[in-house]
Amino acid sequence: MGGDLIGSLMSLLIFLLVLGGVFFLAYGLWDVLLKSLFSEAKELDDRSTLKAMRRVILRKMAVYNRRIVWPRYERRISRKVMNAGGVGGLTPEEFMSMQQLSCLGFTIFGLILINFLRNNVELNASYLYVLLFTLGGFFFPESWLRDQVNKRHFKIVRELPYNLDLLTLSVEAGLDFQAAVGTVCQKGKQGPLVEEFNLMLKHLRVGKTREEALRMMADRVGLPQLSSFISALIQADRMGTSLGKVLRIQSTQMRIERTQRAEKLANEAPVKMLFPLIACIFPTVFLVLFGPIVFQFMTGEF
Repeated sequence: MGGDLIGSLMSLLIFLLVLGGVFFLAYGLWDVLLKSLFSEAKELDDRSTLKAMRRVILRKMAVYNRRIVWPRYERRISRKVMNAGGVGGLTPEEFMSMQQLSCLGFTIFGLILINFLRNNVELNASYLYVLLFTLGGFFFPESWLRDQVNKRHFKIVRELPYNLDLLTLSVEAGLDFQAAVGTVCQKGKQGPLVEEFNLMLKHLRVGKTREEALRMMADRVGLPQLSSFISALIQADRMGTSLGKVLRIQSTQMRIERTQRAEKLANEAPVKMLFPLIACIFPTVFLVLFGPIVFQFMTGEF
């Protein structure tokens, strides 16, 4: 009886000690690390606290990553971030921090998953699976950044014909190029293309030549359709050709390309619908049609 009481008291004491240790550890982390992170996140004045916390954590890790970022990686990521529209001022060091956190998260997820499936997975091969999860975590931010670039390019391609028509009408109405671009910025469809026109207009106002501002715009966007349009404008400016005529030709050409692209997507739609049709619709139809017949065969009632 006395031994059971002493054992219960010892268990309760150990539980209280462990609980107190966890409490003081959490309080220490909050006081040393999390409290400062939350205060810095509030200073960013971001709408989402989680996004602000993510920016603060990436910024903290970027200080240490600055020492290990090699120039080729920095140039490649900087160009992709620029083509994606800046992505909130993301730097190559912060992007490397994203990759490190992604590797850690994917590795932990892989370890947990393999721990649940270890009865069905050989122990020698489990390390290879963890390595695959780690590599997946490393390339996931790359895929996300490439997706951001593709989304922005898609929006610019959708907005380009309308804004180019507005630019053409403004030039043909007698406005110079800078005033015509200002008209597009005020009355055009708002989106990434108008943002680029606004930035180009700022460069023109601070003294950049038209060719320099246009080339900087082409480098920032990195879209072949826009680059070819800008090359035609630069060539017309050098040759002294009428800008309105060149804009009209480019506008017509882009509308033709948009129609051809729509026809191409329409022709691809039946092929893309073939797999879901075979995998999802046909089995259901066969089940409804032949299910009763098979059931009658199995029960001998046919």
